[in-house]
Amino acid sequence: MAVTAREIADELAEGIRSGERKPGARLPGEPALVRKHGVAKATAQRALTLLVTEGLAVQHKGSGTYVRDFQPIRRVANQRLSQERWGEGRSIWGADVGQRPMSVTDLRVYEAQAPDDVALLLDLEEGERVVIRDRLFTVESEPVQAAISYLPADLVRESAIAQEDTGPGGTYARLAELGVKPVRFVEELRARMPSHEESGRLHLTAGTPVVEIYRTALTEEGTPVEVNRMLLDAGAYVMEYRISG
Repeated sequence: MAVTAREIADELAEGIRSGERKPGARLPGEPALVRKHGVAKATAQRALTLLVTEGLAVQHKGSGTYVRDFQPIRRVANQRLSQERWGEGRSIWGADVGQRPMSVTDLRVYEAQAPDDVALLLDLEEGERVVIRDRLFTVESEPVQAAISYLPADLVRESAIAQEDTGPGGTYARLAELGVKPVRFVEELRARMPSHEESGRLHLTAGTPVVEIYRTALTEEGTPVEVNRMLLDAGAYVMEYRISG
């Protein structure tokens, strides 16, 4: 029986996970895999692509495929959204990455008419405006997440939320100061393939999927005060949810 791309990928993955193939090490190329396993070039190519889409390897055009030298980010939703964190002036984003070098780039803050899907989630009338915070998050110089937050303009346009620097605790701390403290969050997740523009912004290798998350922040009364659309490099994240029974 012919060897499949999945079997070749699993063999290479085992070497990566066991530590036999070190971070940054070059993986066998298509010709080497063809010779070793007696498969077609397309099968060897598919095996290497599987490793890339699973976050274990990266491809450098004209150079080859390498073991990814990047530890996945563990995103613990319950922990990062705790009021104890942003209420004490700490970054929500910092909960994901700890002491790893991180930065926020490509930040744009502006006001515009709410998109239809956002207006629905924020319970806004047609034509109402929102303050938009669009930014890119990087870890160890790698872009891993693009995020766009939408907040009712009439509520936040005179606050620090409409400025580049929102201050300690970020957006949620400022909302609390405005008397609309978020106490409950709803997240909807789906995996999909990115658009060409999204791939470029996150520097994704062809075939790498993304995780799209829509998070709505609500007050004690159930009033929605923010919608945050996040786009995550699926190969860079482990999603963890802690549920008490």
